[in-house]
Amino acid sequence: MKKVLVADALSPAGVERIKAVAEVDIRTGLKPDELIAAIGDYDALLVRSQTQVTAAVIEAGKKLQIIGRAGVGVDNIDINAATERGIIVVNAPTGNTISAAEHAMALMLSLARHIPRANSSLKSCQWKRSDFMGTELKGKTLGVVGLGNIGSEVAKRARGFEMRVLGYDPYVTEERAQNMQVELATLERIYKEADFITLHVPLTPQTKNMIGAKELAMMKPSTRIINAARGGLIDEEALVAAINAKKLAGAAIDVFVQEPCTESILFGVDNIIVTPHLGASTAEAQDMATSDVVDQVIAVFNGRPARYAVNAPYIPVESLPVIAPYVKVARTLGRLLQQMAEGQFKSLTIKYGGEIAAFETRALKATVLGGILEQISEERVNVVNADIVACKRGIAIAEQKEPVCDNYQSLITVQAVTAGGPLAVAATFIRGEVHVVKVNEYWIDIVPTGGYFLFAAHRDRPGLIGAVGNITGMADVNVSYMHLSRLKPRGQAMMVLALDEALSDANLKQITSLDGVQTAKLVKL
Repeated sequence: MKKVLVADALSPAGVERIKAVAEVDIRTGLKPDELIAAIGDYDALLVRSQTQVTAAVIEAGKKLQIIGRAGVGVDNIDINAATERGIIVVNAPTGNTISAAEHAMALMLSLARHIPRANSSLKSCQWKRSDFMGTELKGKTLGVVGLGNIGSEVAKRARGFEMRVLGYDPYVTEERAQNMQVELATLERIYKEADFITLHVPLTPQTKNMIGAKELAMMKPSTRIINAARGGLIDEEALVAAINAKKLAGAAIDVFVQEPCTESILFGVDNIIVTPHLGASTAEAQDMATSDVVDQVIAVFNGRPARYAVNAPYIPVESLPVIAPYVKVARTLGRLLQQMAEGQFKSLTIKYGGEIAAFETRALKATVLGGILEQISEERVNVVNADIVACKRGIAIAEQKEPVCDNYQSLITVQAVTAGGPLAVAATFIRGEVHVVKVNEYWIDIVPTGGYFLFAAHRDRPGLIGAVGNITGMADVNVSYMHLSRLKPRGQAMMVLALDEALSDANLKQITSLDGVQTAKLVKL
């Protein structure tokens, strides 16, 4: 049974669900050396934002298949180290979307109406209405920096307050922005025109301290800034200086460079509101984020793709019904090809026919490669780093798409050129099962069941099937079914036997010694 380590506090309901398929240990608050010492026993690691999943942790996780972050950001996970080790990293990019957007709006309203200070003043038995003159959101300009899941939801809510919305995001098209009723603008224009600015970008070398003294000097004295994204996006010292000099009206900060944070220069400034990273702190968001991550861990354990893999080819939600079943097909073809091929791989051509040809197939390409390489590489090879390993090995890969497929709704064909010659295998997905339907020019139909298959190329002649059956019978190996494909009577043919147990090398030699048999390959699928 798989083992899962939960290193941060997650939703109990979500954690309970994964116990049906794995042994789960909840050990929160582990120190770095304690985590390194423990992680070697686990197949999956689940965290939020507190646990730091460093390269040292990943190196110690010899069995790790997947790391799940129950939230949006993965700043606390060394993605490069995980990718190099072939470990899938997943997050829950939509789980806390509404919660974080609503918190940004709450901070905006709190800034506009001085709610925290007014609350504190009145509870100190002071009635000072004139000290807390606010401003309305209606008619004001909001600058949204980052129009991803959360930023776009903030923009939607701001329109409900009748605000004018400017947006900055280099990866959002003009058409998409128009659909959101957002006017795309440069950062400089937002800094100069916006009455409120809200940040919704990750922390990267490019975004670190993206708002410093220079940017703050562009803003109006009435501008207010909200950061519920990531600590480090704003130069805190420059922010405090601008507010103290009345060059900025205020700021609301939910995130910090170091968390937990109990001391900061921000805490002593009246016009700065601070909250302890509450963007995702709603019961609904925690349940959804944990459920999203748990679902992906279960999927990976069952050989299916992760929906929100950070370092693996992404399968769009709308493509999942078509593409997801063919991940199993792709893996089967990779494993079959690897076991049947002779000599060094030189090149691969992956052909997609029929319905799947109209979809993004990067995940299928990576899965084919993973199936081929996982048995022959001393590196951990899977959907994440298969391309990297193939490139290092000099395997040239091509893809072809053909929208028409005569015999099936969809078909994947993988052709390999090796030192031993060319080899082609094809498979499809029918009635909920993978069907291998072609080997080289031979049409067949076998369903991989986790057992053994004998592929024997031979010249069709009377008595050969009986002779092979006699060898398997003498070896006490049961044949569950067989399939024979021939190009013409008494011509070249392919015999496939589904076996309950493996044949020995001596048995295979007996088969190839039979008159007319050219090759006999034992494959486990």
